[in-house]
Amino acid sequence: MEFNSSSPNTIRVVSTFASPFEGSPDQNDSSNSSSSRKPLSLWPGMYHSPVTNALWETRSKIFERLLDPPLDAPPQSELLKKTPAESRTSILYNFSTDYILREQYRDPWNEVRIGKLLEDLDALAGTISVKHCSDVDSMTRPLYLVTASVDKMVLKKPISVDTDLKMVGAVIWVGFSSIEIQLDVIQSSSGSSDPSESVALTANFIFVARDYKTGKAAPVNRLCPETEAEKLLYEAAEARNNIRKRKRGEDKREIENGGVNRLEELLAEGRIFCDMPALADRDTILLRDTRLENSLICQPQQRNIHGRIFGGFLMLRAFELAFSTAYAFAGLMPSFLEVDHVNFLRPVDVGDFLRFKSCVLYTEHENTDQPLINVEVVAHVTRPEQRSSEVSNRFYFTFTVRPEAKANNSQFRIRKVVPATEEEARRVLERMDADHLQSINYTCK
Repeated sequence: MEFNSSSPNTIRVVSTFASPFEGSPDQNDSSNSSSSRKPLSLWPGMYHSPVTNALWETRSKIFERLLDPPLDAPPQSELLKKTPAESRTSILYNFSTDYILREQYRDPWNEVRIGKLLEDLDALAGTISVKHCSDVDSMTRPLYLVTASVDKMVLKKPISVDTDLKMVGAVIWVGFSSIEIQLDVIQSSSGSSDPSESVALTANFIFVARDYKTGKAAPVNRLCPETEAEKLLYEAAEARNNIRKRKRGEDKREIENGGVNRLEELLAEGRIFCDMPALADRDTILLRDTRLENSLICQPQQRNIHGRIFGGFLMLRAFELAFSTAYAFAGLMPSFLEVDHVNFLRPVDVGDFLRFKSCVLYTEHENTDQPLINVEVVAHVTRPEQRSSEVSNRFYFTFTVRPEAKANNSQFRIRKVVPATEEEARRVLERMDADHLQSINYTCK
């Protein structure tokens, strides 16, 4: 399959490093840049990656307003009606011809680094949300758009780094101040003419709009789906939003009323480990013994146009810790399956001391050929001077083990993970229930 890069909404990605052997493919192309435009390297508040560079260059007129928003200007007076097609944007990775770009995305197994894709998906979703909310009026105050959550992200097949890749997305639903964006990562399958078989990964991002001056929720432009497919996506997203609202009030009551027995069952095995470790099942391990952690100081180079740390960077760091956690737990090379959910609970600022803590929450053995490892990563903003620590993000990932690694180890087994405390047991039950509900929602989509 050849991707059409001539569409006005398709953005071609190029490597961010100069080649020692040849000039940049766009070096002499003046059509993609303006002599009056400030060089990207001088734009403050921008996290640099091949995709963010491409997006910012192409959408510079929209983004330049966000660099120095006119806070004293009036807000948008009238909401516009926009179609999904107006926000639809695609990115083309020429992996087959740009060897430097290929090296920037290659992992040790000659596949695309999933963490890098998470960065790019967040950047593209942000661009799409800005396009939908833009009123193209330089006299009004722009909206402050932030990632609220990632609802679901499923890897349907391995993504090769040697074959061209396309990422495409559009707004599929809007609420009062929230926007849902669906993104597809597309890579052709050799010998297949079915377009559905080319979709390698699907992701759903939810953004929320805030008033730049007051910080309060701000209304966003309305969405008018046109095609039958767009209308179906809108209805499915509306149903998911209604379920999310109901679940906020039900989760706690469910545990308190009907989940006591499940809680006790989970804790029973953990108590054996704590009280009689010599008699504990050797195929079981305590949740706390699967933990890993790393820390960092958030640097200015990692900030976005709002001066906050870029959400895609946080997703990259969380994914790589989750991958390491699954690797250390299984003892074999893990294989990524999906991002179950990501919550962006509070912003992360430049200079923040950020701690990522991971653990295996639970495992699933129903399919012996593909046992599942469910990993939680929690990001904490820590302030030693104030002796405080707040949760900024929660990430949930699902892994299995690479089939070739499993085939070479006949003794391989995935151990069962059990909680030792009531707090741990509650987290496990909440995640199990959320995963089950989410699977039903997306199966019915």
